[in-house]
Amino acid sequence: MPDSDSPLAVPVLFGATASGKTGALSRVFGAGGMCPREAEVVSADSMQVYRGMDIGTAKPSARERSRLPHHLLDIRDPGEQFTAGDFVRLALAAIADVAGRGRVPVVSGGTGFYIKNLVLGLPEAPPSDPAIRGALREELRAKGAGALMEELGRFDPESARRIHANDEYRLLRALEVLRLSGRPLSSFDASPGSAGLGGDTRFRFVVIGISRPREELYKRIDARCAAMFEQGLPEEVRALSEAGYTPRDPGMRGIGYREFFAEDDAAPGGYRVSRDVAGVRELVARNSRRYAKRQLVFFASLPGARLVDAAGDDDETAARLWGEIRETAGL
Repeated sequence: MPDSDSPLAVPVLFGATASGKTGALSRVFGAGGMCPREAEVVSADSMQVYRGMDIGTAKPSARERSRLPHHLLDIRDPGEQFTAGDFVRLALAAIADVAGRGRVPVVSGGTGFYIKNLVLGLPEAPPSDPAIRGALREELRAKGAGALMEELGRFDPESARRIHANDEYRLLRALEVLRLSGRPLSSFDASPGSAGLGGDTRFRFVVIGISRPREELYKRIDARCAAMFEQGLPEEVRALSEAGYTPRDPGMRGIGYREFFAEDDAAPGGYRVSRDVAGVRELVARNSRRYAKRQLVFFASLPGARLVDAAGDDDETAARLWGEIRETAGL
């Protein structure tokens, strides 16, 4: 990383699903793009970290990655947990590596929780306690996830809303923090200047969002969903299921995957892949639209974030984005 007394400006591009981040990035930072310096992307997408999950995550293609290198793609199997702490640690290392080679590091993605913790710092939640974690595992076996979710909902409704009952890791962690500290996990929100891995003083994160009218965004989401099914999303999910993955695995809880599974006690793992492709497609599109709405609400809460209007064609959007990045990041 170049020596300097001032922090390095790092562009952070945020956008709802199907907002056009990948195309804009390619036009601005890809080979022959608007930025005169070579750049590399650090992905802030919680699902693109998983191997074998390409279509449903809208992962950049091999051709796109050849024009613009990406980091934090395909680094976990779908059965492995990948936390916000994992992301912050690896993202900071990747940013430093890219900058150290004289290139421009660009963070891009739609996982708001990752971006928040990278930019503002990880919350200082208490460390894990093996005794409490063990007791919670026993309760989970004895009572089931429903009972533990009910307890979490009474004392920490915000965490209960964002944690799926099948996500045992996050469910147990939320209850562990509650019992350790007497405070809900959601109360440990990151804030500017908080200690932790994020908020690294080496970097100045410049957050820029792509904005589209909601109805236009929803149409783009529906079109993307239809394209994913045409590209073979049902076959991708079937291959993952045949490899032994179920909605209990962290990678399979994402939109575009979990909707395919139906409970079936007679099936291996207790789930089977639905044959109602049309019904699943509509469910994926609906859940994607709802997720996009939550992404937009999240972005509005980021301090100092700027918006770029995506009205017009892709070249116009990229030009506006480059102008904003050049002004705020000094590239």
